[in-house]
Amino acid sequence: MAAKAATATIPVVFIVSEDPVRLGLVKSLARPEGNLTGINFFNSELVAKQLELLRELVPQAAAVAVLVNPASPNTFETTLRDIEPAARAMGLQIKIMRASTGWEIDAAFATLAQGRPDALFVGNDAFFNSRRVQLVQLAAHHRLPAIYSGREYSEIGGLISYGANVGDAYRQVGLYAGRILKGAKPSDLPVVQSSRFELVINHQTARTLGLAVPDKLLVAADEVIE
Repeated sequence: MAAKAATATIPVVFIVSEDPVRLGLVKSLARPEGNLTGINFFNSELVAKQLELLRELVPQAAAVAVLVNPASPNTFETTLRDIEPAARAMGLQIKIMRASTGWEIDAAFATLAQGRPDALFVGNDAFFNSRRVQLVQLAAHHRLPAIYSGREYSEIGGLISYGANVGDAYRQVGLYAGRILKGAKPSDLPVVQSSRFELVINHQTARTLGLAVPDKLLVAADEVIE
């Protein structure tokens, strides 16, 4: 948004998890029109599916804590908008926890230890991704089954993740940057929407938590980490 405000002529290539039309970055996905184009990798729009997967893995869950970052208003609002009706439809009670710093993450988990939910939903957020080691370790310490928005969590011990392949999205960003450097105009390059989504399950973490992963999830998973 800062780059868009700074120039109307220098080409800008973005990667966002929100709808770029709704954010005001482009006029439409097919015809960006201005000096911006890029990749929409959808992770903020997968909330209901992620909650459904968490419920399948922890079928006895009745109460789910939801960790969100109020300092990222777009993803924060999208998560709250989507998760509340999804939880109602599944008969789940949710408790919203807010954290924007490492200390606040620690404080949120200390609060969770008192209320003791059945599972944890970690919202999609760039800050949370940067603190993924802290989040995964705290979930393990408190023995909380948790779902995350990307495979980078599951690779370091996170129980389950579902989201767009962010590596593929960055590759697309590089391709667009290359085309613009060779003379293409952003207005002629449609916004690319990610089509690759990955379900990754850390089976070792599931066993540690005493969870039996349903065969349905094991078959559907793109990767099962043993």
